[in-house]
Amino acid sequence: EIAKIVGANSRRDGFYEGNGYWVSWTFGHLCGLKEPHDYKESDKFWDLYNLPIVPKEFGIKLISNKGVEKQFNTIKKLIGECEEIINCGDAGQEGELIQRWVMKHAECKVPVKRLWISSLTEEAIKTGFKKLMDAKDFDSLYNAGECRAISDWLYGINATRLFTMKYGKNKQVFSVGRVQTPTLAMLVKRFKEIENFMPQPYWELQTTYRNTLFNFEEGRFLKKEDGQFLADKVTDSDFEIISVTKKKGKEYAPKLFDLTGLQVYSNNKFGFSADETLKIVQKLYEMKVVTYPRVDTTFLPNDVFPKISGILSKLSNYSELTQPLLKQKIKKSKRVFDDKKVTDHHAIIPTGIQGNLQYNQQQIFDIITRRFIAVFYPDSEVSNTAVIGKAAEVPFKTTGKEILTKGWRVAFETEESKIKKELNEQMTLPSFVKAEKGPHEPSFLEKETKPPRNFSEASLLR
Repeated sequence: EIAKIVGANSRRDGFYEGNGYWVSWTFGHLCGLKEPHDYKESDKFWDLYNLPIVPKEFGIKLISNKGVEKQFNTIKKLIGECEEIINCGDAGQEGELIQRWVMKHAECKVPVKRLWISSLTEEAIKTGFKKLMDAKDFDSLYNAGECRAISDWLYGINATRLFTMKYGKNKQVFSVGRVQTPTLAMLVKRFKEIENFMPQPYWELQTTYRNTLFNFEEGRFLKKEDGQFLADKVTDSDFEIISVTKKKGKEYAPKLFDLTGLQVYSNNKFGFSADETLKIVQKLYEMKVVTYPRVDTTFLPNDVFPKISGILSKLSNYSELTQPLLKQKIKKSKRVFDDKKVTDHHAIIPTGIQGNLQYNQQQIFDIITRRFIAVFYPDSEVSNTAVIGKAAEVPFKTTGKEILTKGWRVAFETEESKIKKELNEQMTLPSFVKAEKGPHEPSFLEKETKPPRNFSEASLLR
Protein backbone atom coordinates (compact mmCIF):
# COMPACT_ATOMS: atom_id res chain seq x y z
CA GLU A 1 0.00 0.00 0.00
CA ILE A 2 2.76 2.43 0.97
CA ALA A 3 4.88 1.56 -2.06
CA LYS A 4 1.90 2.25 -4.36
CA ILE A 5 1.25 5.65 -2.75
CA VAL A 6 4.88 6.85 -2.92
CA GLY A 7 5.26 5.57 -6.51
CA ALA A 8 7.69 2.70 -5.85
CA ASN A 9 6.03 0.38 -8.36
CA SER A 10 8.89 -1.91 -9.42
CA ARG A 11 9.15 -5.14 -7.42
CA ARG A 12 12.67 -6.23 -6.51
CA ASP A 13 13.96 -9.05 -4.29
CA GLY A 14 12.93 -7.95 -0.78
CA PHE A 15 11.85 -4.38 -1.64
CA TYR A 16 9.98 -2.08 -4.05
CA GLU A 17 11.70 0.68 -6.03
CA GLY A 18 10.60 3.83 -7.85
CA ASN A 19 10.16 7.62 -7.70
CA GLY A 20 13.28 7.99 -5.53
CA TYR A 21 12.06 5.49 -2.90
CA TRP A 22 13.00 2.03 -1.74
CA VAL A 23 10.22 0.39 0.29
CA SER A 24 11.19 -2.70 2.30
CA TRP A 25 9.61 -4.62 5.18
CA THR A 26 10.14 -6.65 8.32
CA PHE A 27 7.90 -9.55 9.36
CA GLY A 28 7.51 -9.79 13.12
CA HIS A 29 10.74 -9.51 15.10
CA LEU A 30 13.88 -9.75 12.96
CA CYS A 31 16.02 -8.97 16.02
CA GLY A 32 15.78 -9.95 19.68
CA LEU A 33 17.78 -9.58 22.88
CA LYS A 34 20.93 -11.66 23.13
CA GLU A 35 20.75 -14.85 25.19
CA PRO A 36 22.86 -15.49 28.34
CA HIS A 37 25.47 -17.58 26.50
CA ASP A 38 25.98 -14.75 23.98
CA TYR A 39 27.53 -12.76 26.85
CA LYS A 40 29.30 -15.61 28.65
CA GLU A 41 29.71 -19.11 27.19
CA SER A 42 29.42 -20.78 30.61
CA ASP A 43 25.90 -19.35 31.09
CA LYS A 44 24.67 -21.79 28.46
CA PHE A 45 24.56 -24.33 31.33
CA TRP A 46 21.90 -23.92 34.00
CA ASP A 47 23.52 -23.51 37.40
CA LEU A 48 22.05 -22.01 40.59
CA TYR A 49 25.40 -20.43 41.45
CA ASN A 50 25.39 -18.36 38.24
CA LEU A 51 22.14 -16.57 39.18
CA PRO A 52 21.08 -13.88 38.78
CA ILE A 53 22.30 -13.28 35.22
CA VAL A 54 22.31 -9.50 34.65
CA PRO A 55 24.39 -8.32 31.67
CA LYS A 56 26.18 -4.97 32.18
CA GLU A 57 24.68 -3.84 28.89
CA PHE A 58 21.95 -5.57 26.91
CA GLY A 59 22.69 -6.31 23.27
CA ILE A 60 20.56 -7.45 20.36
CA LYS A 61 21.09 -10.09 17.70
CA LEU A 62 19.43 -11.38 14.55
CA ILE A 63 16.84 -14.14 14.95
CA SER A 64 18.32 -17.41 13.70
CA ASN A 65 16.27 -18.06 10.56
CA LYS A 66 17.32 -18.11 6.88
CA GLY A 67 14.34 -15.99 5.72
CA VAL A 68 15.00 -13.43 8.47
CA GLU A 69 18.71 -13.28 7.64
CA LYS A 70 18.04 -12.76 3.92
CA GLN A 71 15.52 -9.94 4.51
CA PHE A 72 17.74 -8.26 7.11
CA ASN A 73 20.70 -8.25 4.72
CA THR A 74 18.49 -6.61 2.06
CA ILE A 75 17.40 -3.92 4.55
CA LYS A 76 20.98 -3.41 5.80
CA LYS A 77 22.21 -2.86 2.22
CA LEU A 78 19.44 -0.30 1.53
CA ILE A 79 20.09 1.50 4.85
CA GLY A 80 23.78 1.75 3.92
CA GLU A 81 23.01 3.39 0.57
CA CYS A 82 19.99 5.67 1.26
CA GLU A 83 19.86 9.38 2.17
CA GLU A 84 17.01 9.17 4.69
CA ILE A 85 14.81 6.54 6.35
CA ILE A 86 11.08 6.76 6.96
CA ASN A 87 10.03 4.35 9.72
CA CYS A 88 6.52 3.13 8.78
CA GLY A 89 6.27 0.43 11.46
CA ASP A 90 3.07 -0.13 13.41
CA ALA A 91 2.37 3.07 15.31
CA GLY A 92 2.74 1.58 18.79
CA GLN A 93 5.35 0.51 21.33
CA GLU A 94 6.05 -2.90 19.81
CA GLY A 95 6.13 -1.55 16.24
CA GLU A 96 8.63 1.10 17.32
CA LEU A 97 10.85 -1.48 19.03
CA ILE A 98 10.86 -3.91 16.09
CA GLN A 99 12.00 -1.31 13.54
CA ARG A 100 14.45 0.49 15.85
CA TRP A 101 16.26 -2.76 16.64
CA VAL A 102 16.58 -3.51 12.92
CA MET A 103 17.99 -0.02 12.24
CA LYS A 104 20.34 -0.29 15.24
CA HIS A 105 21.62 -3.73 14.17
CA ALA A 106 22.07 -2.45 10.60
CA GLU A 107 24.19 0.44 12.00
CA CYS A 108 21.95 3.15 10.59
CA LYS A 109 23.78 6.52 10.21
CA VAL A 110 21.24 8.55 8.20
CA PRO A 111 18.39 10.82 9.45
CA VAL A 112 15.13 9.01 10.34
CA LYS A 113 11.56 10.27 10.00
CA ARG A 114 8.44 8.58 11.44
CA LEU A 115 5.12 7.86 9.72
CA TRP A 116 2.45 7.80 12.43
CA ILE A 117 -1.02 6.70 11.28
CA SER A 118 -4.08 5.03 12.85
CA SER A 119 -5.54 3.41 9.73
CA LEU A 120 -4.24 1.99 6.46
CA THR A 121 -6.64 3.79 4.12
CA GLU A 122 -5.11 5.66 1.19
CA GLU A 123 -6.25 8.96 2.70
CA ALA A 124 -4.60 8.18 6.07
CA ILE A 125 -1.29 7.16 4.46
CA LYS A 126 -1.19 10.26 2.22
CA THR A 127 -2.01 12.53 5.17
CA GLY A 128 0.67 10.79 7.25
CA PHE A 129 3.33 11.37 4.58
CA LYS A 130 2.47 15.08 4.55
CA LYS A 131 3.03 15.20 8.32
CA LEU A 132 6.14 13.05 8.80
CA MET A 133 7.58 13.44 12.30
CA ASP A 134 11.13 13.34 13.64
CA ALA A 135 12.11 9.89 14.92
CA LYS A 136 13.58 11.53 18.06
CA ASP A 137 10.00 12.44 19.10
CA PHE A 138 9.46 8.71 19.70
CA ASP A 139 12.62 7.94 21.69
CA SER A 140 10.61 7.53 24.92
CA LEU A 141 8.28 5.04 23.21
CA TYR A 142 11.30 3.04 22.00
CA ASN A 143 12.89 3.16 25.47
CA ALA A 144 9.62 1.93 27.02
CA GLY A 145 9.48 -0.98 24.55
CA GLU A 146 13.10 -1.93 25.19
CA CYS A 147 12.60 -1.61 28.95
CA ARG A 148 9.60 -3.97 28.73
CA ALA A 149 11.65 -6.48 26.70
CA ILE A 150 14.53 -6.33 29.21
CA SER A 151 12.23 -6.78 32.22
CA ASP A 152 10.67 -9.82 30.52
CA TRP A 153 14.18 -11.19 29.90
CA LEU A 154 15.35 -10.63 33.50
CA TYR A 155 12.24 -12.25 35.02
CA GLY A 156 11.97 -15.01 32.45
CA ILE A 157 15.59 -16.13 32.31
CA ASN A 158 16.43 -15.89 36.02
CA ALA A 159 13.16 -17.00 37.63
CA THR A 160 12.64 -19.87 35.16
CA ARG A 161 16.15 -21.19 35.82
CA LEU A 162 15.79 -20.73 39.60
CA PHE A 163 12.45 -22.55 39.93
CA THR A 164 13.40 -25.27 37.45
CA MET A 165 16.70 -26.01 39.26
CA LYS A 166 15.01 -26.06 42.70
CA TYR A 167 11.72 -27.80 41.92
CA GLY A 168 11.78 -29.23 38.38
CA LYS A 169 12.26 -32.94 38.92
CA ASN A 170 12.95 -35.15 35.91
CA LYS A 171 14.10 -32.11 33.92
CA GLN A 172 10.65 -30.49 33.99
CA VAL A 173 10.93 -26.80 33.08
CA PHE A 174 8.99 -24.38 35.31
CA SER A 175 8.37 -21.41 33.07
CA VAL A 176 8.12 -18.15 35.05
CA GLY A 177 7.24 -14.77 33.50
CA ARG A 178 6.47 -11.18 34.42
CA VAL A 179 2.84 -11.49 33.20
CA GLN A 180 2.09 -15.22 33.06
CA THR A 181 3.04 -16.02 36.67
CA PRO A 182 0.85 -13.40 38.44
CA THR A 183 -1.98 -14.49 36.11
CA LEU A 184 -1.44 -18.14 37.04
CA ALA A 185 -1.43 -17.10 40.72
CA MET A 186 -4.88 -15.50 40.28
CA LEU A 187 -6.21 -18.74 38.76
CA VAL A 188 -4.72 -20.91 41.52
CA LYS A 189 -6.06 -18.61 44.26
CA ARG A 190 -9.56 -18.75 42.77
CA PHE A 191 -9.32 -22.53 42.32
CA LYS A 192 -8.43 -22.93 46.02
CA GLU A 193 -11.26 -20.60 47.08
CA ILE A 194 -13.72 -22.81 45.15
CA GLU A 195 -12.14 -26.07 46.40
CA ASN A 196 -12.24 -24.95 50.07
CA PHE A 197 -15.64 -23.29 49.87
CA MET A 198 -18.13 -24.30 52.55
CA PRO A 199 -21.72 -23.45 51.57
CA GLN A 200 -23.65 -21.52 54.20
CA PRO A 201 -27.46 -21.68 54.42
CA TYR A 202 -29.52 -18.51 54.37
CA TRP A 203 -33.23 -17.72 54.08
CA GLU A 204 -35.13 -15.25 51.92
CA LEU A 205 -38.55 -13.82 52.65
CA GLN A 206 -40.48 -12.80 49.53
CA THR A 207 -44.05 -12.18 48.56
CA THR A 208 -45.99 -11.95 45.31
CA TYR A 209 -48.56 -9.17 44.95
CA ARG A 210 -50.35 -8.49 41.65
CA ASN A 211 -47.98 -10.89 39.85
CA THR A 212 -44.97 -8.88 41.06
CA LEU A 213 -42.26 -10.31 43.29
CA PHE A 214 -41.36 -8.18 46.35
CA ASN A 215 -38.31 -8.91 48.55
CA PHE A 216 -37.99 -8.31 52.28
CA GLU A 217 -36.37 -4.86 52.35
CA GLU A 218 -33.65 -5.67 54.86
CA GLY A 219 -32.25 -8.61 52.89
CA ARG A 220 -31.53 -12.24 53.74
CA PHE A 221 -31.65 -14.05 57.11
CA LEU A 222 -28.74 -16.06 58.50
CA LYS A 223 -30.96 -17.62 61.22
CA LYS A 224 -34.08 -19.47 60.15
CA GLU A 225 -36.07 -18.54 63.27
CA ASP A 226 -35.63 -14.78 62.65
CA GLY A 227 -37.17 -15.06 59.20
CA GLN A 228 -39.78 -17.67 60.16
CA PHE A 229 -41.20 -15.32 62.79
CA LEU A 230 -41.77 -12.59 60.14
CA ALA A 231 -43.00 -15.10 57.54
CA ASP A 232 -45.69 -16.32 59.95
CA LYS A 233 -46.56 -12.74 60.83
CA VAL A 234 -47.24 -11.57 57.24
CA THR A 235 -49.34 -14.59 56.18
CA ASP A 236 -52.61 -13.36 57.67
CA SER A 237 -52.24 -9.70 56.63
CA ASP A 238 -53.14 -7.92 53.41
CA PHE A 239 -50.33 -6.34 51.43
CA GLU A 240 -50.37 -2.52 51.30
CA ILE A 241 -48.43 -0.19 49.01
CA ILE A 242 -46.65 2.48 51.10
CA SER A 243 -44.82 4.44 48.38
CA VAL A 244 -44.21 4.53 44.64
CA THR A 245 -41.15 6.53 43.59
CA LYS A 246 -40.43 7.22 39.93
CA LYS A 247 -37.12 8.79 39.06
CA LYS A 248 -36.33 9.83 35.52
CA GLY A 249 -32.75 9.44 34.40
CA LYS A 250 -30.46 9.10 31.39
CA GLU A 251 -28.47 6.12 30.23
CA TYR A 252 -25.44 6.78 28.04
CA ALA A 253 -24.38 4.77 25.02
CA PRO A 254 -21.70 2.12 25.68
CA LYS A 255 -18.19 3.50 25.23
CA LEU A 256 -16.22 2.92 22.05
CA PHE A 257 -14.00 -0.15 22.12
CA ASP A 258 -10.43 -0.39 23.26
CA LEU A 259 -8.80 -3.79 22.56
CA THR A 260 -9.55 -5.28 26.00
CA GLY A 261 -13.18 -4.14 25.87
CA LEU A 262 -13.56 -5.71 22.42
CA GLN A 263 -11.97 -8.97 23.61
CA VAL A 264 -14.22 -9.11 26.69
CA TYR A 265 -17.36 -8.41 24.64
CA SER A 266 -16.42 -10.95 21.94
CA ASN A 267 -15.67 -13.63 24.52
CA ASN A 268 -19.02 -13.11 26.27
CA LYS A 269 -21.10 -12.63 23.12
CA PHE A 270 -19.46 -14.88 20.49
CA GLY A 271 -17.21 -17.17 22.55
CA PHE A 272 -14.04 -15.93 20.79
CA SER A 273 -10.78 -16.19 22.74
CA ALA A 274 -8.76 -13.01 23.25
CA ASP A 275 -6.26 -14.23 20.67
CA GLU A 276 -8.97 -14.98 18.09
CA THR A 277 -10.48 -11.52 18.55
CA LEU A 278 -7.08 -9.86 18.16
CA LYS A 279 -6.35 -11.84 14.99
CA ILE A 280 -9.76 -10.95 13.49
CA VAL A 281 -9.55 -7.24 14.31
CA GLN A 282 -5.91 -7.10 13.11
CA LYS A 283 -7.09 -8.57 9.80
CA LEU A 284 -9.91 -5.97 9.63
CA TYR A 285 -7.26 -3.28 10.17
CA GLU A 286 -5.12 -4.71 7.36
CA MET A 287 -8.25 -4.78 5.15
CA LYS A 288 -8.60 -1.03 6.00
CA VAL A 289 -12.12 -1.36 7.40
CA VAL A 290 -11.23 -0.44 11.02
CA THR A 291 -8.55 1.67 12.70
CA TYR A 292 -5.48 0.43 14.60
CA PRO A 293 -6.63 -2.21 17.12
CA ARG A 294 -3.89 -2.48 19.79
CA VAL A 295 -5.21 0.46 21.78
CA ASP A 296 -5.97 1.13 25.44
CA THR A 297 -8.37 4.08 25.20
CA THR A 298 -12.11 4.40 24.54
CA PHE A 299 -11.86 8.04 23.42
CA LEU A 300 -11.29 9.94 20.17
CA PRO A 301 -9.17 13.09 19.73
CA ASN A 302 -10.92 16.32 18.71
CA ASP A 303 -9.25 16.34 15.28
CA VAL A 304 -11.25 13.22 14.30
CA PHE A 305 -14.59 15.04 14.80
CA PRO A 306 -14.63 16.76 11.34
CA LYS A 307 -14.27 13.30 9.73
CA ILE A 308 -17.24 11.72 11.53
CA SER A 309 -19.98 12.65 9.04
CA GLY A 310 -17.77 11.38 6.18
CA ILE A 311 -17.28 8.01 7.89
CA LEU A 312 -21.00 7.70 8.72
CA SER A 313 -22.03 8.54 5.15
CA LYS A 314 -19.80 5.75 3.76
CA LEU A 315 -21.35 3.07 5.99
CA SER A 316 -24.02 2.28 3.40
CA ASN A 317 -24.94 -1.08 4.97
CA TYR A 318 -26.03 0.85 8.05
CA SER A 319 -27.83 3.69 6.25
CA GLU A 320 -31.04 3.09 8.21
CA LEU A 321 -29.10 4.09 11.34
CA THR A 322 -26.78 6.72 9.86
CA GLN A 323 -29.29 8.73 7.81
CA PRO A 324 -31.11 10.22 10.85
CA LEU A 325 -27.71 11.37 12.19
CA LEU A 326 -26.59 12.90 8.90
CA LYS A 327 -29.78 14.98 8.61
CA GLN A 328 -28.83 17.01 11.68
CA LYS A 329 -25.75 18.40 13.42
CA ILE A 330 -23.50 15.58 14.66
CA LYS A 331 -23.37 15.42 18.46
CA LYS A 332 -19.96 16.13 20.04
CA SER A 333 -19.68 14.76 23.57
CA LYS A 334 -16.85 14.90 26.10
CA ARG A 335 -17.69 11.25 26.77
CA VAL A 336 -16.35 10.49 23.27
CA PHE A 337 -13.91 13.28 22.34
CA ASP A 338 -11.14 14.01 24.84
CA ASP A 339 -7.55 14.74 23.78
CA LYS A 340 -6.27 14.18 27.32
CA LYS A 341 -7.47 10.57 27.31
CA VAL A 342 -5.90 9.61 23.96
CA THR A 343 -2.29 8.37 23.97
CA ASP A 344 -0.63 6.86 20.87
CA HIS A 345 -3.97 5.97 19.25
CA HIS A 346 -7.67 6.51 19.61
CA ALA A 347 -10.48 3.99 20.19
CA ILE A 348 -11.22 1.36 17.51
CA ILE A 349 -13.71 2.72 14.96
CA PRO A 350 -14.70 1.91 11.36
CA THR A 351 -12.88 3.80 8.60
CA GLY A 352 -15.93 3.99 6.32
CA ILE A 353 -14.51 1.42 3.90
CA GLN A 354 -16.71 -1.68 3.63
CA GLY A 355 -15.01 -4.94 2.68
CA ASN A 356 -16.19 -8.40 1.72
CA LEU A 357 -16.01 -10.02 5.15
CA GLN A 358 -16.18 -13.60 6.39
CA TYR A 359 -18.85 -14.37 9.00
CA ASN A 360 -16.65 -14.00 12.12
CA GLN A 361 -15.04 -10.85 10.69
CA GLN A 362 -18.52 -9.44 10.05
CA GLN A 363 -19.51 -10.14 13.68
CA ILE A 364 -16.56 -8.12 15.02
CA PHE A 365 -16.95 -5.36 12.42
CA ASP A 366 -20.67 -5.11 13.16
CA ILE A 367 -20.29 -4.50 16.89
CA ILE A 368 -17.46 -1.98 16.38
CA THR A 369 -19.63 -0.12 13.85
CA ARG A 370 -22.81 -0.20 15.96
CA ARG A 371 -20.91 1.14 18.99
CA PHE A 372 -19.50 3.91 16.79
CA ILE A 373 -22.94 4.88 15.43
CA ALA A 374 -24.57 4.67 18.88
CA VAL A 375 -22.35 7.33 20.52
CA PHE A 376 -23.76 10.00 18.16
CA TYR A 377 -27.37 9.23 19.03
CA PRO A 378 -29.16 11.00 21.92
CA ASP A 379 -29.00 9.53 25.43
CA SER A 380 -31.70 7.01 26.30
CA GLU A 381 -34.23 8.35 28.80
CA VAL A 382 -35.45 5.89 31.41
CA SER A 383 -37.77 5.89 34.40
CA ASN A 384 -36.58 3.92 37.42
CA THR A 385 -39.45 2.88 39.70
CA ALA A 386 -39.08 1.79 43.33
CA VAL A 387 -42.18 0.41 45.08
CA ILE A 388 -42.28 -0.20 48.85
CA GLY A 389 -45.08 -2.20 50.45
CA LYS A 390 -45.79 -3.80 53.78
CA ALA A 391 -47.70 -6.68 55.32
CA ALA A 392 -48.17 -6.62 59.12
CA GLU A 393 -45.60 -3.78 59.31
CA VAL A 394 -42.96 -5.94 57.58
CA PRO A 395 -41.44 -3.88 54.70
CA PHE A 396 -40.95 -5.25 51.16
CA LYS A 397 -39.46 -3.64 48.06
CA THR A 398 -39.33 -4.12 44.29
CA THR A 399 -37.80 -2.08 41.47
CA GLY A 400 -38.37 -1.78 37.75
CA LYS A 401 -37.18 0.21 34.77
CA GLU A 402 -39.12 1.68 31.90
CA ILE A 403 -37.42 2.95 28.73
CA LEU A 404 -39.08 6.28 27.85
CA THR A 405 -36.99 7.13 24.75
CA LYS A 406 -34.77 4.62 22.95
CA GLY A 407 -32.06 7.09 21.93
CA TRP A 408 -28.84 5.17 21.20
CA ARG A 409 -30.54 1.80 21.81
CA VAL A 410 -31.86 1.78 18.23
CA ALA A 411 -28.31 1.09 17.04
CA PHE A 412 -28.44 -2.35 18.69
CA GLU A 413 -31.97 -3.37 17.73
CA THR A 414 -31.82 -6.70 15.93
CA GLU A 415 -34.50 -9.37 15.70
CA GLU A 416 -33.04 -10.92 18.86
CA SER A 417 -33.24 -7.68 20.86
CA LYS A 418 -36.76 -6.93 19.55
CA ILE A 419 -37.95 -10.28 20.97
CA LYS A 420 -36.25 -9.49 24.29
CA LYS A 421 -37.86 -6.04 24.26
CA GLU A 422 -41.33 -7.53 23.86
CA LEU A 423 -40.67 -9.89 26.77
CA ASN A 424 -39.40 -7.02 28.91
CA GLU A 425 -42.49 -4.97 28.15
CA GLN A 426 -44.63 -7.85 29.42
CA MET A 427 -42.52 -7.89 32.60
CA THR A 428 -42.68 -4.16 33.41
CA LEU A 429 -44.17 -3.25 36.79
CA PRO A 430 -47.93 -2.74 37.00
CA SER A 431 -49.17 0.72 37.91
CA PHE A 432 -49.20 0.71 41.71
CA VAL A 433 -51.03 3.37 43.76
CA LYS A 434 -50.09 4.41 47.29
CA ALA A 435 -52.39 2.95 50.01
CA GLU A 436 -53.87 0.23 47.74
CA LYS A 437 -54.29 -3.14 49.48
CA GLY A 438 -54.88 -6.71 48.52
CA PRO A 439 -54.08 -10.39 49.06
CA HIS A 440 -50.53 -11.63 48.51
CA GLU A 441 -48.63 -14.93 48.47
CA PRO A 442 -45.60 -14.93 50.83
CA SER A 443 -42.79 -17.48 50.52
CA PHE A 444 -39.91 -18.29 52.87
CA LEU A 445 -37.13 -20.16 51.08
CA GLU A 446 -33.91 -21.76 52.25
CA LYS A 447 -30.95 -21.19 49.93
CA GLU A 448 -27.18 -21.73 50.01
CA THR A 449 -24.26 -19.40 49.36
CA LYS A 450 -22.43 -20.30 46.17
CA PRO A 451 -18.67 -20.45 45.62
CA PRO A 452 -17.02 -17.79 43.47
CA ARG A 453 -16.96 -18.69 39.78
CA ASN A 454 -13.89 -19.81 37.93
CA PHE A 455 -12.49 -17.08 35.70
CA SER A 456 -13.76 -16.99 32.16
CA GLU A 457 -11.40 -15.50 29.60
CA ALA A 458 -13.55 -12.34 29.66
CA SER A 459 -13.42 -11.90 33.46
CA LEU A 460 -9.68 -12.65 33.49
CA LEU A 461 -9.05 -10.00 30.84
CA ARG A 462 -10.92 -7.45 32.92
